[in-house]
Amino acid sequence: MYKIGMISLGCPKNQVDAERMLALLDKNEFEIADCYEGVDAVIVNTCGFIDDAKREAIENILDMAQLKEEGTVKKIIVTGCLAQRHQEEIFTEIPEVDAVIGIGSNGNIADIVKKVIEGEKIYDMPANTELPLVGERLLTTPEYWSYLKIADGCSNRCTYCAIPSIRGDFRSVEFETLVDEAKALADAGTKELILIAQDTTNYGMDLYGKLRLPELLDALCEIDGIEWIRLLYCYPDKITDELLETMARQPKVLHYIDLPLQHADDKILKAMNRKGDSEYIRNTISRIREAMPDAVIRTTFIIGFPGEGEEEFENLAEFINEIEFDRLGCFSYSPQEGTTAYEMEDQIDDETKLRRGEIIMGDQLEIVNLKNHEKIGSIYKVLVEDYDGYSDSYSGRTYMDAPDIDGKIVFTTEKEYNSGDFVDVEVIGMNEYDLIGKDIS
Repeated sequence: MYKIGMISLGCPKNQVDAERMLALLDKNEFEIADCYEGVDAVIVNTCGFIDDAKREAIENILDMAQLKEEGTVKKIIVTGCLAQRHQEEIFTEIPEVDAVIGIGSNGNIADIVKKVIEGEKIYDMPANTELPLVGERLLTTPEYWSYLKIADGCSNRCTYCAIPSIRGDFRSVEFETLVDEAKALADAGTKELILIAQDTTNYGMDLYGKLRLPELLDALCEIDGIEWIRLLYCYPDKITDELLETMARQPKVLHYIDLPLQHADDKILKAMNRKGDSEYIRNTISRIREAMPDAVIRTTFIIGFPGEGEEEFENLAEFINEIEFDRLGCFSYSPQEGTTAYEMEDQIDDETKLRRGEIIMGDQLEIVNLKNHEKIGSIYKVLVEDYDGYSDSYSGRTYMDAPDIDGKIVFTTEKEYNSGDFVDVEVIGMNEYDLIGKDIS
């Protein structure tokens, strides 16, 4: 039996792709290794969205090349977004790589791995629309939470983004297929279901001619075992009244919404080809908070987009301080070949991007500290994740925290819990982005 290792980088959507490949390998009697020592092949499932992601991917490939030279790894297979964008460069610049395959080849991963192990050098780039959107998964998340990928690709054509050229246009997964997959995840132990896509709120438009996310949420809420449903990647122009009504009405749907806004200056928003201006965004946020007063809003912003002068940056900073987001991340604009923004004038230097990013995150820390201070004395339902024997404390997440991207709550208790248990915790303190509490269950 051949032993296979997997490195999956980048976003949760890529992680689901990796889980489907792992399931196919497992079904074809490959042994899935939890380390790289002695593997017959390692698959590097890459991200290629921004320069930092590219560097991480290349570093991982080079690390595997070193292990191959040492005899620890026999074969290297590269797939994912970086492979889709830079096929020939990977082969040319890293000759230790044995196969470079596009995302459309993921469904044939078992055959490809077998051929590579038997000595073939493979370069395979079918249409990106061949990427499987359905199929069994070998979960890499803890059993009590998992992602539900409801679509792939994107049709928004933001000027800075290469996703449409990598992944193709937006493609929804059929409604009934998603419900069946969610039921299977619940049967496997999933309690928190996290809906993901490049544009989650656009779900259904391509298949059914209308936005069907509210209907999907209603159907998912009927599944026994699912207790929390969380939404990521919700574009503001598709936050409909129907969606907000559904979120407010359904107790399983968390009052947490991730809005990738990217900027708040009207000139920059237009240059980005984003739908809606700053006033539209303000109105959307007001509607969210009116429908769900306890709503937690997370967003991301791009700093240093071409043409972002001091005035445009100040407009963004003032907007952030005005809105007081619960969760916020920012990253420096990264020019991507083949995008409209790559050719734009008035590119911003890295030092300015770094300075502006530090200002934004400094302001956000003050906002978070004030919000966390106001939570002291409040009681929250917490999903237990880890135990720290050194401090004799547990940590977990409230509805306000998505895994891997948000904070946590650390709490003490005289009871014993397992990962995946729910417990009521009273907030008694805070530590920057994290809360401190005590068990009152």
